[in-house]
Amino acid sequence: MTAADTRAVRLMHHDAAERPFIVIWEVTRACQLVCTHCRADAIRSRDPLELTTDEGHRLLDDLASFGPPRPLIVLTGGDPFERPDLADLVAHGTRLGLSMALSPSVTDRLTRSLLVDLRDAGAKAVSLSLDGACAQSHDSFRGVEGVFAATMDAARTVRDIGLRLQVNTTVTRGNVLELPRILKSVLELGAALWSVFFLIPTGRGKHLDPLTAAEEEEVLHWLHDSSTLVAIKTTEAPHYRRIAIQRAGVSDLDDVFAVGPLRSALRRDTAELLRGREPRPRRPRPPIDVNAGRGFAFVDHVGVVYPSGFLPTAVGSVREQSFPDIYRGSGLLQELRNPDAFGGRCGHCEFRTVCGGSRSHAYATTGDPLAEDPSCSYQPTEAGQVLPIRRTGRSAPATRTVRGRGTPS
Repeated sequence: MTAADTRAVRLMHHDAAERPFIVIWEVTRACQLVCTHCRADAIRSRDPLELTTDEGHRLLDDLASFGPPRPLIVLTGGDPFERPDLADLVAHGTRLGLSMALSPSVTDRLTRSLLVDLRDAGAKAVSLSLDGACAQSHDSFRGVEGVFAATMDAARTVRDIGLRLQVNTTVTRGNVLELPRILKSVLELGAALWSVFFLIPTGRGKHLDPLTAAEEEEVLHWLHDSSTLVAIKTTEAPHYRRIAIQRAGVSDLDDVFAVGPLRSALRRDTAELLRGREPRPRRPRPPIDVNAGRGFAFVDHVGVVYPSGFLPTAVGSVREQSFPDIYRGSGLLQELRNPDAFGGRCGHCEFRTVCGGSRSHAYATTGDPLAEDPSCSYQPTEAGQVLPIRRTGRSAPATRTVRGRGTPS
């Protein structure tokens, strides 16, 4: 198989400057957990200034006004289950033709009966967080005892009532070696997608240790290896798309991309854990070309719009402007859609049009959302010419493999 006929990256079928692919709405900041990595610095009680039900309806009307293909909508928090009108919001979005998903915290509010109500209102999927491979590590991460066991039960309930299950995992230096055991749980739970978040030092996450760029590269290669077992996406690691393109058509991956000690340990533990019960290999799910402000947007609990929940630079408020006007007209969002203007390596990397680096990580570490992403170890080629990506069907095959001058891990 050559790079030319390998579908490595999916491209959006519409102009990212015209409409988003996915919108995350933080319907409330209230949450009963105290997660150590929390982006939102969640609070115990609902903010009286959060968007009302009527304002929520208007926001969903705005999002549906883009027309097909309408953006995917994820209701998150805090804990969206803190809102008593959640089923109403899901039903309203469903009536408008929006695909509605939920990202709740695992608390006493997450009950089978409420999940059934939300399914009947039109919800399609539920994502649950699993940040440790056992009760000790996961409960420590979440700040409340018993959450690990409750999460496993909730995941089984989600699947049992017919909702699509997504498992979210935030990776830090403290839990990276648990990833093979978390993968095993993801497989056993029958998750449709494993979404792996790479820590951004914002909110409470400032007090945790992120991976180094070299370590992140190793984990991304391991994740691509594991994508033959379950569909995998990454958050705040868009260079996963670069790795997918680089690996396309390469027959001897270990010869081209030397295996470092972290990836070696992850591979060894994965093989031991799955020995004798490996699921049937599947075709890897190509990552999609979406980034902060470019196909992606975030609306907070009071209606302020951001390029991403991890990039806290406001670009407007849905209480003052329509969402389409904000998305299309924001100066910052327009800048984020022009990777040629990015600083450092990101601005002249040949993969910049399908990666662009984590704008959130750039902002968190430099204060400039257009700066170079320090979480990527790749050294672009000297020419800096954009790698040609040819659109085919629902995916984009890499037309050639470019490795650059860096030392892949």
